[in-house]
Amino acid sequence: MNAGSLAALLWIFGGVSGAQSLSMEIIGRAELFAPGIASTEASEVRLTISADGATAAWFTRNRAGGPGSYDIWISTRAADKWSAPKPASFNSAHRDFDPAFSADGRFLYFCSDRPGGLGGDDIYRVPVTAEGFGPPEHLGTEINSERNEWAPMLSGDGSLLLFSSDGRGGAGRLDLFSARHLENGRFAPAKPLPGDINTAADEFDATFLADGITVVFARAPNIEKDRIVLAVSSQRAGRYDVGTVLPASVNAPDQNTYGPMLDWSRPDQFLISSQRPEARAGSTDLYVVRYRLK
Repeated sequence: MNAGSLAALLWIFGGVSGAQSLSMEIIGRAELFAPGIASTEASEVRLTISADGATAAWFTRNRAGGPGSYDIWISTRAADKWSAPKPASFNSAHRDFDPAFSADGRFLYFCSDRPGGLGGDDIYRVPVTAEGFGPPEHLGTEINSERNEWAPMLSGDGSLLLFSSDGRGGAGRLDLFSARHLENGRFAPAKPLPGDINTAADEFDATFLADGITVVFARAPNIEKDRIVLAVSSQRAGRYDVGTVLPASVNAPDQNTYGPMLDWSRPDQFLISSQRPEARAGSTDLYVVRYRLK
């Protein structure tokens, strides 16, 4: 058994921290984002903030006022205050979730099981316009499969789309993939992230950090029944290590933490979703985490 396989087994059976030194420093504790506006008694997940800091988007599973069971909500900031959120114009009567602005502000990527996809949850994007958002575009078979694709994130330089899938092969269950963004706006066929980061467990909900290489991602032995935690993986010689669990200042004790996304307006912080002790009525809220790469 090689070192990567042993590390993966330690992850799956609970020996998840301390195997490697943390490649980043967490500064302070996770701070609640926009309480009463974005973080409410509803369940809010996967916050993304535009590079100009003026627009925030996230999705909720149970907030009244949207057209579907999962809806994306939009809030704008003026004079350091976030507006009351409104459902995104491109929401459907189906599941719409996992929003992610591109760093250049041209697109917002998201997932949906709306009619017209390949099956399960597929990845789409909408152009960001002066009036709001344009029509949704399905990203095609280079990215999507007959099963589920989640949590799209375009790297800061626009060269790679990072996402998770349980329908494109890989090491097992949900795995992390990337696809090159081509000059014509399309994508090359997706490939699993190289190295030991994908295991027999569920790996999903990933984001690049400010260097465009280091990845923060969610993992659970089985997403349907096990605790979800966030970990960080570094790339060496083109390969990712199995990952190291982030500390309790990020991961809520005995609760789920997931949905990481780099804050384009402040690349020294990333955004997470967590069921922390201070969460309202046991719901999932949105938090901001400051960090420093080593």
